[in-house]
Amino acid sequence: MLEVAGLTTKYGSISALRDVSLSVREGEVVGLIGPNGAGKTTLLGSIAGLLEPTSGSVHLDGKEVTGAAPDQMLRAGVALVPEHRRIFADLTVVENLKIGGVTTGAAERNASVEEMVDLFPVLGEKLSTPAGYLSGGEAQQLAIARALMSKPRLLMMDEPSLGLAPILVDVVFKLIDKLRAEGRTLLVVEQNATRMLQVADRAYVLRSGQVAASGPGPELLAGADLFDTFVSG
Repeated sequence: MLEVAGLTTKYGSISALRDVSLSVREGEVVGLIGPNGAGKTTLLGSIAGLLEPTSGSVHLDGKEVTGAAPDQMLRAGVALVPEHRRIFADLTVVENLKIGGVTTGAAERNASVEEMVDLFPVLGEKLSTPAGYLSGGEAQQLAIARALMSKPRLLMMDEPSLGLAPILVDVVFKLIDKLRAEGRTLLVVEQNATRMLQVADRAYVLRSGQVAASGPGPELLAGADLFDTFVSG
């Protein structure tokens, strides 16, 4: 589904990504792990159209989409759950959801809200509640549900467990498992490397803007030397 080849992205003269290549197949959960500053968020932004790569390519279903605008990527089926959620605190839960379905018609949008209520029951209890009143775990579920409203073929998540209490971290990873069981395709940046490798079909380890290692999640988790070398925390 997704093929990234030789991607380099710079901030001024600094290369945040250097010749990064990866792939995501349909129905996979692929993890991106590595220490802070490794380039993980930059990679998602470069795929989603938030950042302009300096060189390299991004292909979706065999079609080159390198440098496409964020709205074009969304319409092509790529949705991003950003770090720190970025929900609209003054809008209600249902209003946040409907914003996520902006690429669909009104009838489909309403049907999608019902689907999200089934997938995230806690949101169904708070549809008329301003999003700013949600707990951290509820807000993260809203951010994921909002991204799913566009019916993406590829869902990218940036640090979905960041800042959550341990019990809510469990909720997030159970949700990732649930989405996998539904056949959804995920590319997930996660600082909690151990938990990510436990649920990922495959994973890539980034260090200093480059791919330092890749392979099945359980194999990377079993490689203690590699884990200690490339992953902080």
